[in-house]
Amino acid sequence: MRVDAMEIISAPKPGASKKSKTSSKTESKILKDVNWEQRLGFLMHDVSRLRRTVFDEFMKPLGVTRSQWWVLACVSRHDGMTQSDVANMLEIGKAALGSLIDRLEESELVVRGSDAVDRRVKRIYLSDKGKQLIRTMTAESNEMSERILEGLSQTERQQFVDLLSRVKQNLLHIKREMPALANDASDID
Repeated sequence: MRVDAMEIISAPKPGASKKSKTSSKTESKILKDVNWEQRLGFLMHDVSRLRRTVFDEFMKPLGVTRSQWWVLACVSRHDGMTQSDVANMLEIGKAALGSLIDRLEESELVVRGSDAVDRRVKRIYLSDKGKQLIRTMTAESNEMSERILEGLSQTERQQFVDLLSRVKQNLLHIKREMPALANDASDID
């Protein structure tokens, strides 16, 4: 016997009054009428998850994980960033980032350097090998993006990017208004 998840969510509690059974039916109808596939949060999550899955397959032949790619991409945009800044930007712990950078350094893709002012501060730079890998990965990423955006005109693609950029800016604005997130540096562009 197949049970619908909405039936479970909307099932009245034992001993519930008739009024609550009626409101449960109303809530159930509302929940069933929602097109979950088109809800913004669900849609964005699904698109992001699918993109990550496809991206991982595109990058697999290069021997780089998605986490390593994000670190490399971040450092390529801000060569010489401190480890702390990279951790904040990528919203990962400093220890986890340290392990990622260790592996990237062992693979000769990045180089750690001491800060000119404070020798305790470590700055991260792409090596020549890392720069070459970024060029290759960028080409792969561009090919993947072309396939993802297949069927969209240049105008639609630009509109899509513009709309997503505006949504991102709105989210960053909301995030800055939240006291718990006000000092979070992960919104660096």
